Amino acid sequence: MNKPLALIVDDEPDIRELLEITLNRMSIRTACAENIAQAKALLKQESCDLCLTDMKLPDGNGLELVDFIQTLSAPIPVAVITAHGNMESAILAMKKGAFDFVSKPFDLPGLRLLINNALKLSDAGTTKERRTRHTLLGESLIMQEIRAKIGKLARSQAPVYISGESGSGKELVAKLIHQQSSRSDHAFVAINCGAIPHDLMESEFFGHKKGSFTGAVSDKKGLFQAAEGGTLFLDEVADLPLSLQVKLLRAIQEKKIRPVGDQQEIPVDIRLLSATHRNLNDMVRDGSFRQDLYYRINVIDLHVPPLRERPGDIPALVEHILAKLTGANKQDRPVLSASALAALQKYHFPGNVRELENIMERALALYDGNNIESDDLNLPIDAHKAAKSPEYSPVLGSLEDHLEGIERKAITLVLEENEGDKTAAAKQLGLSFRSLRYRLKQLDMDH
Repeated sequence: MNKPLALIVDDEPDIRELLEITLNRMSIRTACAENIAQAKALLKQESCDLCLTDMKLPDGNGLELVDFIQTLSAPIPVAVITAHGNMESAILAMKKGAFDFVSKPFDLPGLRLLINNALKLSDAGTTKERRTRHTLLGESLIMQEIRAKIGKLARSQAPVYISGESGSGKELVAKLIHQQSSRSDHAFVAINCGAIPHDLMESEFFGHKKGSFTGAVSDKKGLFQAAEGGTLFLDEVADLPLSLQVKLLRAIQEKKIRPVGDQQEIPVDIRLLSATHRNLNDMVRDGSFRQDLYYRINVIDLHVPPLRERPGDIPALVEHILAKLTGANKQDRPVLSASALAALQKYHFPGNVRELENIMERALALYDGNNIESDDLNLPIDAHKAAKSPEYSPVLGSLEDHLEGIERKAITLVLEENEGDKTAAAKQLGLSFRSLRYRLKQLDMDH
């Protein structure tokens, strides 16, 4: 089997020699270029497996080479060499498609890790992209674009910020990026930042040494160390306190952490993915989220659309959810009636896919026969109108509480009009008697 070939682009002979020695010891062949013109010529002649390029070259900027490699029929991983602390150049290079960056002076163990990760990337990307169709469901144009972008992001080490409403599938997207990446044989560690008490966050993230604080009865590894070699997913990253934001920024930039109570920094090798349903731009403006950390985690932004923007995907999602909930084969599992499916496709889904799962679970408990009817779905009454109502105010609490109040009021009025006759009230509301009785029980009105 042929040894992989790496292209080294740097105008300093000492740097080229150091990189050549390092790569040759890793059984990697090398080809060298002093400038962009030589590098482009070599890329046209040779079938390279990866490229290491300096940012400052005699005839231009290394970013030009990054752009050129992205236009090749089979782009190779390219890592840029930056001056220590020059994160702006590194971030810009990764936005353009660079695999990763390495700072001078070189940390050789870190450099070898980077090279090994780059070489793990193979041409299996297309196969893996096809697999995502069975996990991230939907054939709408927007979902096809997201799956394609996941495949592209998996070939990079760049931090990705996944935005989207609650329940839209942000963690699923993060898992797919990890599973298709060169890190897939290592851990995927997900943490909800809003679920950790603030006084324990630093210890949870970076670990601690025995005796560093009351209750620290032994050494403990943090989440960064648990994700070593793999991917760390920070969900609801907007909930991080400012004090930890500073330390997280340093850990990302230096690729090192310091456990609580330890004097030494520990190198870590992780890919960082983050997400939140909140608007980080607004938080940066009001000072509750650091701008420098925002730019560092938001090298690439991937937006997951709400379910109401892709109603054409609902039939496939429903079929998948029913199969998961019932465990039955296609012939034995219940199906949605045309009216039930139409009702779901008109509904605005404030809770997105997670809410759809809850609706289908409830429907399975209520339906009779082979079909799930629209009554069995128990969608909130006038939910769509309520969501747009000018009377709604955040003072009232969550949208779910507000909608529940509207439903309670509507049912109470209709029961009064029918003098407590539930059968007549159900008919007036367009519900089956069983559905009305279920809603009365859910709203604690069945007395």
